[in-house]
Amino acid sequence: MKILFIGGTGNISAECAALLYGRGHEILVLSRGQTAVPSEYRAIRADRKDPAAMRAALKGVEPDVVLNFLGYDVPEMQMDYELFQGVVRQYVFISSTVVYARPPRNLPLTEDAPLGNPLWDYAQKKLACEQWLQQRRQGTGFPLTIVRPSHTYSKRWIPNAVSSGSYTFAARLEQGKAVYVHDDGQSPWTLTTAADFAVGLAGLLGKVEAIGEAFHITSDEVLTWNQIYAEIAAALRVQSPQIVKVPTDFICRVAPQMTGTLKGDKAHPGIFDNSKIKRFVPEFRCRTPFHQGIRESVCWLREHPDQQNLKPELDALIEKVLTAWKTRPQPHL
Repeated sequence: MKILFIGGTGNISAECAALLYGRGHEILVLSRGQTAVPSEYRAIRADRKDPAAMRAALKGVEPDVVLNFLGYDVPEMQMDYELFQGVVRQYVFISSTVVYARPPRNLPLTEDAPLGNPLWDYAQKKLACEQWLQQRRQGTGFPLTIVRPSHTYSKRWIPNAVSSGSYTFAARLEQGKAVYVHDDGQSPWTLTTAADFAVGLAGLLGKVEAIGEAFHITSDEVLTWNQIYAEIAAALRVQSPQIVKVPTDFICRVAPQMTGTLKGDKAHPGIFDNSKIKRFVPEFRCRTPFHQGIRESVCWLREHPDQQNLKPELDALIEKVLTAWKTRPQPHL
């Protein structure tokens, strides 16, 4: 099949493109050109938010499948619909499990769980995109499949509750500095490698039965945040990590920019029932436990320091929260 990636060099999409190329598919990657596209793929350069540039770049390109990893606003969905309706056999919108209601009403979460996350604008935008596309599916038969990853990481990420795309969190632990975990660290969470996710996604492509359906694709391994941070420290060979427990509400007061990602996601239990994706894609299994995946990430990032994406502002944010917690007024006894 000819598969067009809208965004194909990111944390999740790069692994998906590599797997699909390895299976013999033709891979086209549309991007702004800021990240190099592997030479074995066809690179198409255009600004995702520029309709005229998109139309010009995709003129004459007739993919069988479109994978949209960069859909965040309804106008983008409208543009895709105009470009691909009647052209493609399948349009896959990469949404997110953050569209499920928070806090979750029942666990584990299934694809039929209530939707609507009032705590994070990112979640609201993703859901609005889903709903707009589903209306086109119902009205015109647009060949839509929705896929919802949860917290998914590649070798370029150290997954944590502060900022997974930067090595800053890990660097603090290496340097003997403290980090914080929200609340008591006992909330359960699910982490999935991008390579494992890719198997589930690839199995849906070209599958007629997947049209009109929504799937989340996650690991079945559930860890507490305390266990996750202990595994990160072990992978870094930090024997006595300084991990300070700080209430979510306090973190969000001191650093309001953390409200969405914590109150809208990671401060709630993240446990998923993957029966549906396994039914549609029997070969899907998450084969990489976190203790193995995190060691692979640490090793790769240490070997590629130019990919660590260290952020001084993130280091300052962590320090700000810890300082505020340490110096908070104490109640009088």
